Amino acid sequence: MSNLSESYESRTKFTVNYRNVPDTLLLGKNIIDEFEAKLRTSGFQFLYYNFVKKRVNIDVSKATLQNGRYVLTEDVLKKQIDQQLSQNISLLDLDRNQLVVDLYQVASREIPVSANLNVQYEPNYIMEGELVISPTHITVKGPGSEIDTLKQITTSAISLENVSDDFSEEISLAFPKGLDNTIFSVNRVTVSGKVVKFSEKVFEVPVKVVNFPEGYQVKTFPNLVSVLCKATIEQLKGLSSTDFEVVADYRMVREPENNMLFLQVVQEPEGVYDVKLLENRVNFVLEQL
Repeated sequence: MSNLSESYESRTKFTVNYRNVPDTLLLGKNIIDEFEAKLRTSGFQFLYYNFVKKRVNIDVSKATLQNGRYVLTEDVLKKQIDQQLSQNISLLDLDRNQLVVDLYQVASREIPVSANLNVQYEPNYIMEGELVISPTHITVKGPGSEIDTLKQITTSAISLENVSDDFSEEISLAFPKGLDNTIFSVNRVTVSGKVVKFSEKVFEVPVKVVNFPEGYQVKTFPNLVSVLCKATIEQLKGLSSTDFEVVADYRMVREPENNMLFLQVVQEPEGVYDVKLLENRVNFVLEQL
């Protein structure tokens, strides 16, 4: 035991914790995470060091830019380490005369998030309004060469089946490969939607013929066509046939002797689930005025 109280010199390894990284910089992937130091202390202290993981905090803000590299000189390193050692431990030497810190200038961008979501609804149910993503954008920080090409971040793929109620799902983000030095403000977002029951209603809408020859008129048979609209019950209550417009373009007739005009819906109410013609063509007669 008396030998343990005597002074010894020995080498030991320290694990590095980097602190006080400036906001304009980020640590790269090639940082040095440990180094070796020569210490003088009692045998008791060295015995203690053999059982305790040795860590030292390095203040990155003291690094200087030299030839394109961020460097902590030996004097700065020794001063920082010495301040963290016990009073009865002396720092004699380091295994390096400087510490090169892998730092790079950081760029920052706001990137929109899109949802890779597949929802299968129960019959007669739909989502009312738009899918809600929270947050809609995330902050991306990294080298300009890595983040400049990012257009959006997509969620991981998720499927929901037999949905008949409002839903809210927390989904992880699917980050592109090759962004080794990039960090993201969040790695998960919430995707939600309001689900409502819908119904169907048929509206009788007049056919409007456009682009027919001057000096003529066009009569269609029938002159009213059925339009099927799918929407919520409340929406359907407020709709009428005037909310729809069905057009037949005479310029699209290639063989007038067939007396057939094709139809399309050119106006429909906003926010409805689906609008469909129950017949997509009508017969016509071209009459000279």
